[in-house]
Amino acid sequence: MNDSDKDFLDFVVKGLVDHPEDVKIDRKVDEMGVLLTLTVHAEDMGRVIGKSGNTANAIRTLLKVVGLKNNARINFKINETGTPRRAPQDASVNASVSVSDVDDAMEQLKEE
Repeated sequence: MNDSDKDFLDFVVKGLVDHPEDVKIDRKVDEMGVLLTLTVHAEDMGRVIGKSGNTANAIRTLLKVVGLKNNARINFKINETGTPRRAPQDASVNASVSVSDVDDAMEQLKEE
């Protein structure tokens, strides 16, 4: 089987992402079939996976069709990259709350 499955995946994913230069696809063939492993820029993970995984599932379905055309089973895996995280909140803000402040707040709630 030629690399038409890899080329197809490359075309689809590069059309979705903001950083097409960071799209990397590794193709391995074994007794289980073809394994395509996709690595994208961390900021593009959400675009490739989609809401509730719908985009990734659609890509898998399309790859199954490509595999049927070429008499091969194609498996698709997305590598998790270091996704950008929000900066952690300043812990000192939480540490400055004393027990007496919490007790005062609870008393105010009881009065209302």
